[in-house]
Amino acid sequence: MINIFTQIIAKELQLPQEGVENTLRLLDEGCTIPFISRYRKERTGGLDEIKIANIADLWERLKETQKRKETIIKTITGQGKMTDELQRRIDAMWNVTELEDIYLPFKPKRRTRAQVAREQGLEPLADILLMQREQNPKKVAERFIRGEVKDIDGVLQGAMDIIAETVSEDEKSRQQVRNMFSRNAVIRSKVVAKKKDTDEAAKFSDYFDFSEPLRRCSSHRLLAMRRGETEGILRVSISTDDEQCIDRLERQYLRGYSACRQYVEEAVKDGYKRLLCPSIETEFAALSKEQADDEAIKVFKENLRQLLLAAPLGQKRVLGIDPGFRTGCKVVCLDAQGNLLHHEAIFPHPPVNHRMQATMHLQQMISDYGIEAIAIGNGTASRETRQFVEEVLSEKLQNDDTKVGLYVVSEDGASIYSASKLAREEFPDKDVTVRGAVSIGRRLMDPLAELVKIDPKSIGVGQYQHDVDQAKLKHSLDQTVELCVNSVGVDLNTASQQLLTYVSGVGATLAKNIVDYRKEHGAFTNREQLKKVARLGPASFEQCAGFLRIRNAKNPLDNSAVHPESYSVVEKMAEDCGCTVSELISNKEKRDSIDINRYVGGRIGLPTLNDIMSELEKPGRDPRQHIEEFDFDPNVKEIDDLVEGMVLPGIVTNITNFGAFVDIGVHQDGLVHISQLANHYVKDPNDVVHLHQHVTVKVTAIDHRRNRISLSMKDV
Repeated sequence: MINIFTQIIAKELQLPQEGVENTLRLLDEGCTIPFISRYRKERTGGLDEIKIANIADLWERLKETQKRKETIIKTITGQGKMTDELQRRIDAMWNVTELEDIYLPFKPKRRTRAQVAREQGLEPLADILLMQREQNPKKVAERFIRGEVKDIDGVLQGAMDIIAETVSEDEKSRQQVRNMFSRNAVIRSKVVAKKKDTDEAAKFSDYFDFSEPLRRCSSHRLLAMRRGETEGILRVSISTDDEQCIDRLERQYLRGYSACRQYVEEAVKDGYKRLLCPSIETEFAALSKEQADDEAIKVFKENLRQLLLAAPLGQKRVLGIDPGFRTGCKVVCLDAQGNLLHHEAIFPHPPVNHRMQATMHLQQMISDYGIEAIAIGNGTASRETRQFVEEVLSEKLQNDDTKVGLYVVSEDGASIYSASKLAREEFPDKDVTVRGAVSIGRRLMDPLAELVKIDPKSIGVGQYQHDVDQAKLKHSLDQTVELCVNSVGVDLNTASQQLLTYVSGVGATLAKNIVDYRKEHGAFTNREQLKKVARLGPASFEQCAGFLRIRNAKNPLDNSAVHPESYSVVEKMAEDCGCTVSELISNKEKRDSIDINRYVGGRIGLPTLNDIMSELEKPGRDPRQHIEEFDFDPNVKEIDDLVEGMVLPGIVTNITNFGAFVDIGVHQDGLVHISQLANHYVKDPNDVVHLHQHVTVKVTAIDHRRNRISLSMKDV
């Protein structure tokens, strides 16, 4: 029987119930998202990792809702107020907002004015007023004068307080006001007067006197206003048409024209203004912030995915340079595995200006360590350092035909890594400048392997990442890193402990145990050896084995994405073709002759067999693109060099839902607004550009005061 969670998830995500049910079972068994999406396609119906992640996230939310329902039922039952109808409604309710509406009248709360009035015995009078049949409510109120209530006005006020709270807690009332906010709510921001002319307020100048319909307010604008509010620069509010809301509530509660009507009317207005409206405003402030967070996290996830899957140079001998002026350029030489061979500082720029000495040292390092590529950080002095290195390489080419590639690499997060515990453990006797240069060099070789060592928030490709829900952001980014790592695969014998942590089924403890095993026993020669790693049992082996690669293994399948559980199928194919597995991989004619339908059986169906055949075609292939060299315009180095109308080469450094930021080599990225990305309408910038893409842009505006550059990709 399909359970309720499966039904809800399948309906909300518009997925087949059977695939959802099987996915939930696999998740419940401890299977990871990468493993399920890659090796259990038969059971899920071919759901990809994004759909499976969505299923997992919604499942977690539903389990939290279930826990909340249990708490609500326990509380109401404890009050002796649970009824069969109420139990039925709670059991059937999965909308968290509506569930809280049901619970609100029973929710323990601080001592309110209405609660005080109830304690004074005024609830019967409130009921009488609400019925609106009495022609002389003051005379009825006289009967309730006792204790602390000394007069008729106090009695009537207490009764109205009860009515006001009843109105504010009524499900129908709340839904009516909520509907009005959904349709007509306006978000407004005003600058705090005493902060208006301060330097910190300048960046929020667009929101000094701003308003727009909440439903049209984009994620980045809302988060910008909320940041301004947090910093004490702005006051932000959300409101709707109060008169329309009150009119709807009066239609719900007012009937006839008895003398009671005026008291109910006053109580309804009070309930709306004092209790209901602020409550719904708070709800919409939280909801709009949550939606903006989700949108910002979505943007960050996509940027992070593109960054992690950026083209690697591969295993080459690399010279990494962390450029600088006064403190010099920190230079490191790395072998093809990223190990540090040599480091020193050179001073080719002012104020030291030892250019000739720096040239000699650089040429010597390139020669001594057989350098095949140079990586230069894109921070301070990057352009000047690149120009210097180009001159050195040009002079070297006259004497040596060896081609050395030259690349500019993003420094974002390198300083975070260089000061981290991980970097200190790796290079305990080196200072942060050397560690930073090593990170820059390694990023060129394999961006994924190096960037997993850095907190994703510090990589510099987010949109208001410090303003969103941090727990949700961390979960989402960790999930993105995990999916990227497993989509590429990991070299079991060279991967760092940090990289291994993200492999399906591994985690921190097993990652350390794998590295320790490697140190003690040497390189792994086959996947079966994983079973000898401490605490790596059958379940963990099943989850991780297919994502770990062993170069030059005796069994070529150990360097492929074919899971060990399917080795027997490949061996049977090779046997039927009268050859070895290695020959099957190298011989296209033999592979083409295979009828995969003959091998369907057990847990292996056509989806897995198709994946196996694709992998045999090019085992262990890297899904990432090839890296390309890039040159900025040599005549543009500072923002003062820019002139409107200039057409320049650039590199996309960040993508938001309102456009893309492009580095044009002036130490300040320019913005290509979404409306300027193409000659046609663009809904999502990711449809047009991707991170590190080489683009051509036109300068359309320069704001020197705010240090902003506007660019366009139209008609260039």
